[in-house]
Amino acid sequence: MNDINPVGSDRHIVWLDCEMTGLRINGDTAEKPDDEIIEIGVIITDAFLNPVDSGMTVVIKPSAAAIEHMNSFVRSMHTSSGLLAALSGGMALADAESAVLDYITQHVPQPKTAPIAGNTIMMDRVFISKYMPKVDEHLHYRSIDVSAIKEITMRWFPDVFSAMPVKTGNHRALADAVESIRELEYYRNILFRMAPKTPEELSAASEDATKKWSSYLS
Repeated sequence: MNDINPVGSDRHIVWLDCEMTGLRINGDTAEKPDDEIIEIGVIITDAFLNPVDSGMTVVIKPSAAAIEHMNSFVRSMHTSSGLLAALSGGMALADAESAVLDYITQHVPQPKTAPIAGNTIMMDRVFISKYMPKVDEHLHYRSIDVSAIKEITMRWFPDVFSAMPVKTGNHRALADAVESIRELEYYRNILFRMAPKTPEELSAASEDATKKWSSYLS
């Protein structure tokens, strides 16, 4: 699809992070049930990464099967963060979905207008699609994956990659979402501060790119 339109300063971005019992999804069996979302954090920014408020987070009580099949690495991670101890008092999944959707629609009332954003965000979206389909339906199909920019930076600008802010979110959902915003802002300030270009310079660059790749696209 080619429906890219210029974005204004009021174009929101929905930053989201999920903590799960693991990464198994859409392969549910009695022996190996799908993993589940146990915490979700959401914070919304404008187009220039300014948060509209402090965000929201919800702990979700998982099924007994999801807890039972949690591997030792994930169990240790969620124990250290304090999330595992909070699960018994977590919200029911349906209530959590309603709370998240209510929060998003306060700031983004029109469906299919705001992209989802975060680190390796498509993994989160697979879980959202299964467990919070109303939230998934409200969001635009496009996404902003900070991990993609990280991979490019690591290859093209290793010094910039090495100086990236250190993560301290401790695998809690809202903190991880905020750290993704901070990371993209870092890349923006360092890598995306382009000196103004004339229309002629932009046109020439477009023509050069078109010419270089034309043989692959013919």
